[in-house]
Amino acid sequence: MAKSRLSTKKRKKRRWLTISLAVVFMVLLGGGGFIFAVWNNAKQTVNDEIHQQVDTIDTSIAKQKIEDKEPLNILLLGVDERSTDGGRSDALMVLSLNPDGDSMQIVSIPRDTRTEIVGRGTEDKINHAYAFGGVDMSINTVENLLDIELDYYVRMNMEGLSGMVDAVGGITVNNELDWYDEGFYKKDYHYAKGELELNGAQTMGFVRMRHLDPDGDFGRTKRQRQVIQAVIDRGASIKSINKIDDMIEVLGDNVVTNMDFKDMQDLVLNYRDTRKSVVSYMMQGTGTKIDGVYYLVVSAEEIEKVHNMIKKVKS
Repeated sequence: MAKSRLSTKKRKKRRWLTISLAVVFMVLLGGGGFIFAVWNNAKQTVNDEIHQQVDTIDTSIAKQKIEDKEPLNILLLGVDERSTDGGRSDALMVLSLNPDGDSMQIVSIPRDTRTEIVGRGTEDKINHAYAFGGVDMSINTVENLLDIELDYYVRMNMEGLSGMVDAVGGITVNNELDWYDEGFYKKDYHYAKGELELNGAQTMGFVRMRHLDPDGDFGRTKRQRQVIQAVIDRGASIKSINKIDDMIEVLGDNVVTNMDFKDMQDLVLNYRDTRKSVVSYMMQGTGTKIDGVYYLVVSAEEIEKVHNMIKKVKS
């Protein structure tokens, strides 16, 4: 595992959102040209600190797909690692890129989804796969659930969203609700209706709020999409050139992937236009308790629907 420069700092308890990984990865796509302006620093950070292979994915196949400009599936894992255990993947998403159609699709898999944990032989919450067997078990479990092939993975400690927002100099969002956040990130901060300028900590409060939103998770997901687009826009701006070193440092501190620097370079060159059309979807299910434990039970029809959505992007 790549050694983090933050590993000696005390980790704080927090609740993480489900889109931080997508933000950072799409900033690579949207602002990748600027990253190469500081080529040597980026290459050293990626190859020395970020790059980490796994046994479950043959990257030689993925590299050939990139060369042939074929669609790709990338597993995004947002991990909340704590000193008391090996951590759980609090965010699981499949990011599908189609260069022919210049389109991108993000499918979120709720962390409480009940499914077979491949390699363990039991049914459990899908986010437990990471705790039981790390990235490899997570990859096998997601591939088995959706009957798909994953080409790459990106694993991120979720502190990276706050750091990335600060690295690009903050973001601008349009807030449709009025509330006060008394949570961990920004106590007593007033999220007024209208246009807001947010720093990293305020962004975390903006995307994690759910209970004060009459639309619950659906409202939170909408705010998350706003943040994704805001970070992409700010990260891809010419004004962000002088912030690239900070962006690279955030990536080095928080991200691990089986992509090497050459893979990222080729993705930027051949897949950057996929961000022009972004579709997001959250897998649906029914909440229930089994033996006193809450799970999200997803029907076979819903699983087939998501499988076909991903397959369609890759066709």
